[in-house]
Amino acid sequence: MKTLQRPLAAGKRGFSLAELMVVIVIIALLATFVANNAIPMLFKAGKAKAGVDIMSISNAIDIFAIENGGRYPDSLELLITPDENGLTYLKDQTTVPLDPWDNPYVYEPASRGGATYRVISYGKDGQPGGEGDDSDIDNFTIRNKQ
Repeated sequence: MKTLQRPLAAGKRGFSLAELMVVIVIIALLATFVANNAIPMLFKAGKAKAGVDIMSISNAIDIFAIENGGRYPDSLELLITPDENGLTYLKDQTTVPLDPWDNPYVYEPASRGGATYRVISYGKDGQPGGEGDDSDIDNFTIRNKQ
């Protein structure tokens, strides 16, 4: 029994191995370029978000002190506790926010009679000190950069 085979049309041939390899190399080069430029931006975004959060918390602390005769809150939980009108100092927050690395922000209340409180993110490692992504970010260093 004979099987009929149709010859491939001249324009219907597949890619050669060399052509496929060239395409794979081009895709790999593009992926490397994108990864080298995008990944550092993700780390900068985390620090930027922490800075924005810290400044929002600091502003809420300042408003709390103004409305309470210069008394600063003892903890950040007071900023999310609704008042008699149902309003909070940290708007649209039901919990104290976490930093971009899912660590809680550290609040060091002002000393007696002083107005020097600190709001701190210990960075990616969640430990005091460190360099790079592990460096601490607080309201003092943010204000000094501005």
